[in-house]
Amino acid sequence: MTSSLPGNRDLPVSQYDLSTYWGRVRHAADISDPRTLLTGAAGLEHAKGLVTAYKQGKVREMSPELWNAKKIIDSTIHPDTGLPVFLPFRMSCFVLSNLVVTAGMLAPGLGTAGTLGWQITNQSLNVAINFSNANKSTPLSTQTIIQSYCLAVSASCGVALGLNALVPRLKSLSPNAKVIAGRLVPFAAVASAGALNVFLMRGEEIRKGIDVYPMLTEEEKLKVETGELEVKPLGKSKKAATLAVGETALSRVFNATPIMVLPPLILVKLQKTEWLKQRPRMVTPVNLGLILTTSIFALPLALAAFPQRQAVRADSLEPEFHAHGGKGGMVEFNRGI
Repeated sequence: MTSSLPGNRDLPVSQYDLSTYWGRVRHAADISDPRTLLTGAAGLEHAKGLVTAYKQGKVREMSPELWNAKKIIDSTIHPDTGLPVFLPFRMSCFVLSNLVVTAGMLAPGLGTAGTLGWQITNQSLNVAINFSNANKSTPLSTQTIIQSYCLAVSASCGVALGLNALVPRLKSLSPNAKVIAGRLVPFAAVASAGALNVFLMRGEEIRKGIDVYPMLTEEEKLKVETGELEVKPLGKSKKAATLAVGETALSRVFNATPIMVLPPLILVKLQKTEWLKQRPRMVTPVNLGLILTTSIFALPLALAAFPQRQAVRADSLEPEFHAHGGKGGMVEFNRGI
């Protein structure tokens, strides 16, 4: 990200209003835009040059070209190492990296081996993405990563196999309802494992708390940008940490919902049409097309569910924060991803 480049002048966080849902949707669409993957070495160096010029005060105003340069760097460079994130594990490659894995999990008629194989593959990809984009200044221990991976795999495989065995035995469901329920089993497995993974990876935050800051007025924000004011944390809050981790876990469910619910439900309908009945070989291409289309359009909608910078009333946290709220008695903290 731009924080890894030289210069003491920070760029604006976004060109959109992140306090609104649609502003966050547009921002998320930028972060996950696959077109940034086409940027070569020369294009990346040009983007670095533009951003560095702004951070060093050589360029005073943001321009469309500079916003695009920031977008390229934010989606390519790790903020701690200053090096490009391995391409398959970038957020801008999320749709493409997950396409084959998601299609595999949602393929009709998977047996036990297929279910286990695709669930393990999916959790392995999740660990690779999380590790590649993790905060390198406070790295996770190998033991934590392995424990989280094993428990997430166990949860996803357990839920998938358990529901696959349970659904056919539900006598109260019609045959069509059983088909639909069976197609939604991968969603239940991925959502439960994703939420569990968040709590395992960030359990230390809940135990020790996270930094909380006073909400700033517009005048104070300008002073921060010019270096006249330094904002220090008010302290660490366990309640804020619980809210941050809980919302992040819920966001994982929201992220999985459109991609793993809409395509299988639409495919069930399409498989009843004469066109697809006469062309069984088209089931896989149609499935891939549905997943790709849903991912591109629905992912930003899900990513924007909660603001990255969360604001709450100071008196909703521990007593030591009650009299120290900033603008409107509010405090804020970084929710994380």
